[in-house]
Amino acid sequence: MDVVYASNEHYARHLGVSMYSLLDHNQVMERIRVFVLDVDISPESRDKLKEIAAHFERELVFVPMGDLKARFPYEIDTGGFDISAMGRLFVGTVLPEDVERVLYLDCDTVVLASLRKLWDMELSGRLLGAVMEPTIYRQVKESIGLEEKDAYYNSGVLLIDVKRWRETEAERRLVEFYGQLGGKTFACDQDTLNGALKGQIKALSPRYNFFTNYRYFHYRDLVKQSPAYRAVPKAVFQRAKRHPAVLHYAGDERPWKEGNLCHYRLAYEQYLEMTPWRGTPKESANKWYLLAYHMMDYLTFVCPASRRWISSRFGMKVVEQRKAGK
Repeated sequence: MDVVYASNEHYARHLGVSMYSLLDHNQVMERIRVFVLDVDISPESRDKLKEIAAHFERELVFVPMGDLKARFPYEIDTGGFDISAMGRLFVGTVLPEDVERVLYLDCDTVVLASLRKLWDMELSGRLLGAVMEPTIYRQVKESIGLEEKDAYYNSGVLLIDVKRWRETEAERRLVEFYGQLGGKTFACDQDTLNGALKGQIKALSPRYNFFTNYRYFHYRDLVKQSPAYRAVPKAVFQRAKRHPAVLHYAGDERPWKEGNLCHYRLAYEQYLEMTPWRGTPKESANKWYLLAYHMMDYLTFVCPASRRWISSRFGMKVVEQRKAGK
């Protein structure tokens, strides 16, 4: 199994946690090769990551990405997201020729089960597989040419047919699409993948990219927000809630933030203590904001309409601010 991460120095610790959990739960895999798209990771952090790989006797390859902005023939603005997130768009170019399929994982994930079934999954001629994100704002979908009926996918876990990616010049199409949007979108790489590769993405079970705040969403509400989510059977969604294979700490409840109340924080904390970063104190954060965010999670479960109202009122302000370049 070939796995790829993209990281800068700030996320190296989280990469270490994710990589340790991945290797721990997939020890029976005959071969695992991990590629790290390296955007200025320090030598000290690289040594710690090498220590994790050596513990499991797995191959770790660092791929220096250099100046990512130089890979675009125009000015880009990632709207607050780190530029390293764009690294996944270039897997066809930067990975060795012998890589024909790859599993991409965001650094803010923790693996809780074997990924063999995911790795062996047939993509049915699609370029990649991803998990739907039905709660994305309607305005974001419209801005990249998607209609209400179209599915929108999260880019945190991607099963990519790299061989076909290269044959169809997916990288060129992605860069051109991003340029047509002025080098700026709400969720840079994610919007670019959804817009440029519309109709070429296979829906994966939410079990393989379970967003931690979806614990509080009802299936019926997710379908209401995006009719395309009916492609995910209710039983599959419920199983993902009970037994996620990959946790994705999307949203503001990050387990490394001081005062976070994330229901799944122990998974991250337990694996952190197995890495060379053990003992790292949590990052300072606004505890009152995190408490309010957690209360909103419970409000989502009790009254989904309230969550939608809050998101439309405050979440779209973020969208508009990014559009305005603020």
